[in-house]
Amino acid sequence: MVATTKPPQPSLSLPWKTRIHISLFSAVTEACSRKNGTVNRGLLKYLLDFRTPPTSKSVNGVASHDVVVDETRNLWFRVYVPTQHAGEDLPVIVFFHGGGFAFLSPDVEMYDVVCRRFARKVPAIVVSVNYRLSPEHRYPAQHDDCFDVLTFLDDEENRSKCLPENANMLRCFIAGDSAGGNLAHHVAQRACEFNFRRLKVIGVVAIQPFFGGEEQTDSETRLDGTPIVSKRRTDWFWKVFLPKGEGFNRDHPISNVSGPNAVDISKVDFPATMVVVAGFDPLYDWQKRYYKWLKESGKEVYLFEYPNMCHAFYLFPELPESEHLFGQVKDFIEKVSSNVATL
Repeated sequence: MVATTKPPQPSLSLPWKTRIHISLFSAVTEACSRKNGTVNRGLLKYLLDFRTPPTSKSVNGVASHDVVVDETRNLWFRVYVPTQHAGEDLPVIVFFHGGGFAFLSPDVEMYDVVCRRFARKVPAIVVSVNYRLSPEHRYPAQHDDCFDVLTFLDDEENRSKCLPENANMLRCFIAGDSAGGNLAHHVAQRACEFNFRRLKVIGVVAIQPFFGGEEQTDSETRLDGTPIVSKRRTDWFWKVFLPKGEGFNRDHPISNVSGPNAVDISKVDFPATMVVVAGFDPLYDWQKRYYKWLKESGKEVYLFEYPNMCHAFYLFPELPESEHLFGQVKDFIEKVSSNVATL
């Protein structure tokens, strides 16, 4: 009899520093999520929402400034400009942050750091959007806000005032992580059906997108309790995000994008998409279904897997996998951009 050995199983490999940061983040957001479906914004601001101002002068090769789109709904975005590439034709990344549609913003330190990294490493002009949050504002507020930023940037007068001259609107990428990944897909889908004057969305970067459904998947059951994401947390996020009324359960296409009520995009010119998944993310099965659905719909889609990582791993620059992912985003954007006209 020939002896056989089983291949080693993936294990969640996080240094103690990352585990502490994740534990603190989870504890604070848990404490601020009330059982009655509201958020304790005062406590959240005190414990977690430490804001970072824009930097008009270059810091580590990136300068930033804020632009107001609609003051009445607090719709604004932060622009990140890689100063060492001022003479180069650069793509534009419109970025939507995560946080379950209920937490965080572009000027929270972790996302300010992320967008600076994108601007510097790709390089690209990055536009990070501050959209309205649930439960105060349910769907479709978030998706409308994010799409309205695209139409704002498509106006030549607006663009000339808020973006540098080397921002190529013909090479626009929609990117987001977690809830922002959900937003990235749906905003890109709307962009396919809209007649922009100048702007053209040519790629989507969906990092561990937040999708779900009425069914409980194997990964949701098997990985419940892993860092950041749990069944109880996702239950709460969907409950305070989806409108109350007929048809708005988790199989609505805004949450279950590839489910029984999925929109047929087979005849839509949906942009090239990269989907990032992690082996210890309870949302893994939903994200893999999204990838397969795009592929079966005839779209150009690429899957990037991190077997030993958890949800939101790339937010932690101390992880080698985080650095690796930024490299993959750079390669994807360069590959897709190479087929598009320059300014």
